[in-house]
Amino acid sequence: MRLQSLARGPLAQREDAAGYVTVLAVGGLLSWLSLDRPALAPAWAPWDFSWSEFLAASLTLLWYLRGLALQAPEMRPRVWRRVVFLVGVGAIYAVLQTRFDYMAQHMFFLNRVQHVVMHHLGPFLIAVAWPGTTIWRGMPDAVRRLLASRPLAVVLRILQQPVLAPILFVGLFYFWLVPVIHFRAMLDARLYALMNWSMVVDGILFWSLVLDPRTKPPARLSFGARAALSCAVMFPQILLGAVITFSARDLYPFYDLCGRLYPSIDALDDQHIGGIISWIPPAMMSVVGILLVLNALRLHEDSEIEADEAAAALATLATRWTGR
Repeated sequence: MRLQSLARGPLAQREDAAGYVTVLAVGGLLSWLSLDRPALAPAWAPWDFSWSEFLAASLTLLWYLRGLALQAPEMRPRVWRRVVFLVGVGAIYAVLQTRFDYMAQHMFFLNRVQHVVMHHLGPFLIAVAWPGTTIWRGMPDAVRRLLASRPLAVVLRILQQPVLAPILFVGLFYFWLVPVIHFRAMLDARLYALMNWSMVVDGILFWSLVLDPRTKPPARLSFGARAALSCAVMFPQILLGAVITFSARDLYPFYDLCGRLYPSIDALDDQHIGGIISWIPPAMMSVVGILLVLNALRLHEDSEIEADEAAAALATLATRWTGR
C-alpha cells in the first residue's frame, strides 16, 4: 500500500497540535481526579483511569474528525454513518472509562452488559459506520506506516481467516467466562485489562470482516460467507447463555466476595439475568448482521443491474447513430 503524506499548512498544523494537547490535558485531568480526588469526579468520569483506553478512544475520534476535515465534501461518509460511529466508540468508552466499570465489577449481570457492549454492540456499530478510510486519512504519517507494515498486515490477515475468526470470536467470549479464569481476571488488574482489550479488538476485527459493504475483492469474503459467519457464531453463544441462565449453583463467587452493588439481587438471580444478557442480545445481533449482509448483496446486485441497463442504453443509442 502506497502512503501519501498530506500537505498541511501552518494553521492546520497548529490545529493538529492543539488537538493533541487538548487530549493530553483532558487525560491528565481525568487521571488526577481518579487517583487523588475521586470524590470530586462526576459520574461520567473514570473510576479507574486507563491512559491506554482513554488514548485509544480519544485519538480515534481526533483522527476521524481530522479525516472528515481533509476529505472532499462529496467523499465524506453520510451523516448517519458518522452518528453510528460516534455512538459505537462512545458506548465502548462508557462501559470502560466511567463509573459503570465500577458497577460491572460488583454485579455479574452488569459485567455481562459491559462485555456485550465491548464485544458486540460497540464494534458492530463501528463496523456498520465503516470509518476506516476516514480514520486512515486523519492519522499521522508515522502511524499509517506502522499500520501498513507487513508484520501487522500478516497478523490481521491470520486473525480474519474465515475459519479462525469465528472461533476466536466465540472462544474469547467463552474463555473469559470459565469460572476460575473469570475469578482470576476480576482480581488481577493486568488480566482484567487484557480481557477488556481482547473483547474490543476481537469484536472490531470480526464485525469489520462480516459487515464489509464491498464485494469480493477487495473484501476478503463473499456475501454468502459473511452471512454464514454471522450465523455460525450465534448458536454457541445461545448455548453459553442458556447454561449460565439455567445453572442451579453460583458459578461466579467473585461478586459475593467483593460485595454486590444491589444486595436485593442474590447470586443466582444475578447470574440468571447475566445469562439472559449473554444469550439474547448477541443472538439478535447475529440476526441483524445477516440481514445487513443480505442488504449489501441486494444493493450490489441492484447497482450491477443499473450498470447493465445503462450499458445497453448506450449501445442502443450508438446503433441508432451509426446505423449498425
